[in-house]
Amino acid sequence: MTTDHLLEANEDGVAVLTLNRPDVLNAMSRPMLEALLSAMRRLGGDDAVGCIVLTGAGRGFCSGGDVRAMAERTETAAGTLENKAADLRERMEISRLLHESPKPTIAMVNGPAAGAGLSLALACDLRFMAAGARLSTAFANVGYSGDFGGSYFLTQLVGPAKARELYLLAERIDAAEALRLGIVNRVCPDDKLREETMVVARRIAHGPRVAYRYMKRNLNAAESGSLKDVFDLEAWGHTRSGETEDHKEASKAFVEKRQPVFKGR
Repeated sequence: MTTDHLLEANEDGVAVLTLNRPDVLNAMSRPMLEALLSAMRRLGGDDAVGCIVLTGAGRGFCSGGDVRAMAERTETAAGTLENKAADLRERMEISRLLHESPKPTIAMVNGPAAGAGLSLALACDLRFMAAGARLSTAFANVGYSGDFGGSYFLTQLVGPAKARELYLLAERIDAAEALRLGIVNRVCPDDKLREETMVVARRIAHGPRVAYRYMKRNLNAAESGSLKDVFDLEAWGHTRSGETEDHKEASKAFVEKRQPVFKGR
């Protein structure tokens, strides 16, 4: 699916998805979310892609739901309460796909990320944030309880006590505080954010893709699975990645004292 509300480009094996409603800080729209859901489903199996970067156009990452549309009730599905909840649940699959995609995902937080926009960033594997950006759960400010998995991801990152504080008070936090809390991995100068993010994204895109797939599966299982579950997954994934051309190339490169050249297979 294509829409002006989501831009997609492949840059040297990196799929860059850009939320594109800069006039409203990339507030979510139905066309944007439908296109993003479609893109995430497709990119997970795209051999031309080794890493996915999510960012926003203009001066914002994503301000969350469109509050004007909320007031006018133009973004809500018609029908029963059950139908409305099912419709939202379907769109929330975007966060699950960002989290579980076999391709590593990076949120390039170039500006304000709030509400469900913050949830999307939290769903990614890595978060690189511009020094001038700000984050907020924001849901309490509009009388919502929260969606797109933010309560899960934030609790995993900062612990239950701090997650409750950030949700209940909905205060904005700056990049330095986000880094201190472990919400983001790196803070970059505003004018260097894209450059520094893409260096890492390309490194991942040209890395051992099969190993990354199983690495992500292990780490996701470690969030809620038992030690036995993780052991079982590690044993399978480690054995599988040991059969790849990438592992053989890396072993040879180690002996030859050179950098490996990965092929992603």
